[in-house]
Amino acid sequence: MITGGASGIGRLMGRMAIQKGIANIIIWDINPASIDKVVSEHKRLAAECGSKAGVFGLRVDVSDNEMVKSAYDDTLKLVGQVDILINCAGIVTSNKFFADNSAEEIERTMRINSIAPMYVALAIIGDMIQRDKGHICNIASMAGMLSNPRMSAYAASKWACIGWSDSVRIELSEMKSKVRITTVAPYYINTGMFDGVKSRIFPILKPEKTARKILSAIERDVDYKGIPFPFHFTRFLQAIMPTCVFDFIIGQVCGVYHTMDNFTGRK
Repeated sequence: MITGGASGIGRLMGRMAIQKGIANIIIWDINPASIDKVVSEHKRLAAECGSKAGVFGLRVDVSDNEMVKSAYDDTLKLVGQVDILINCAGIVTSNKFFADNSAEEIERTMRINSIAPMYVALAIIGDMIQRDKGHICNIASMAGMLSNPRMSAYAASKWACIGWSDSVRIELSEMKSKVRITTVAPYYINTGMFDGVKSRIFPILKPEKTARKILSAIERDVDYKGIPFPFHFTRFLQAIMPTCVFDFIIGQVCGVYHTMDNFTGRK
């Protein structure tokens, strides 16, 4: 099951999962037209691959807990219990400075990027724990490891997502559960969500390659996946460097603190 599966890397991971021989795939998304289009695409692909995979789509506002619980009931009727959940739905509203944000923009960002993955996981994880089987992958962001100007609410939402996701991983580990958690923190991905972003040193990630890496991390039960790999050292560098030195190297030399200056985003 993929939330936000009707666009971006969610759509790509669905396609790749079918090619890998998955039994069923169900897409949760907010956009009915996109759901219909991607479900049709996936069904054609399954037919071309000779796959018997069932392909389904549900319109779900993942920030609405009652809608999430209802959609999970519908999912159980369509495909049975979920073996793999990929929390991929997310938004970025603007490149405003924090002082220019509205309370509505802040709340919307936090609800979709932080609270919604918790709602979805909460609906599903009980069944996974009972069966002692399952995998939850939460797509966060490198912004959840590295503070960045002009995206403070987004960064806050992804910091929250990473903290929650890794906490659940530890809980499951201490329970000796076989349910696995993978937390993914990618750099900007070229899917349209971050149109206008300019990156001086670190390349904007290619969607197909990123989707393959995420699925590979799930298959290998990787706990945490930073993309690209050097971003695994972010916290270490923050720990050993004075703040002014870290800000100068990452912000000025690498130009990361100005990547959002010309952001336009997906309309």
